[in-house]
Amino acid sequence: MATYDLYSILEKALKNSSSDLVTRQSGKLVRERIEEKIIEEKAGTIISLDFTRIGIVDYSCADEIIAKLMSRLISNEYGDKFIILCGLNEHQRENVVVALERKGLAVMAEMSNGKQRLMGTLNNYLKETLDIIIKKDKITAKELSEAIQLAANTSGTRLLNLYKKRLVKRAETMSDRGKIWVYEQLKKPG
Repeated sequence: MATYDLYSILEKALKNSSSDLVTRQSGKLVRERIEEKIIEEKAGTIISLDFTRIGIVDYSCADEIIAKLMSRLISNEYGDKFIILCGLNEHQRENVVVALERKGLAVMAEMSNGKQRLMGTLNNYLKETLDIIIKKDKITAKELSEAIQLAANTSGTRLLNLYKKRLVKRAETMSDRGKIWVYEQLKKPG
């Protein structure tokens, strides 16, 4: 688990005192610094991108940083790692959501009240499944199947799709039936 303070990354990338994430070029510089750090993280790491000390986030910067990071994350360029956002205010959130929706992507965000919130685009049936995972913290395909009366293979497929989109983690465990996957919500480090 790791937290990346975007203000510190921005300050090092641009070498000025701005707290605003604006322009595609500055977004590219910040994303490249984030990518250098992500590559160093071990498999299974949840990376929290902290917007607390950031001012404005424009669409081009949100697209360059968040949308590109998520696109590369789900295409497995960084390995088995996860990203959540935290510290976003409502104005920042708007541009991040637009950037994600235009690319058909989604990311989890931890709101100031500690609740998890989906940002971006996700099919309704996957949203329903994600909501159940968030309520229960973790779940198996069998438990999901029993909770909403789904065929076991459908439950497993839904959970696997959420994992592939990097919206939940999974871990293999032993049960009386043998090895099974347990899927759990992403939580902010710390």
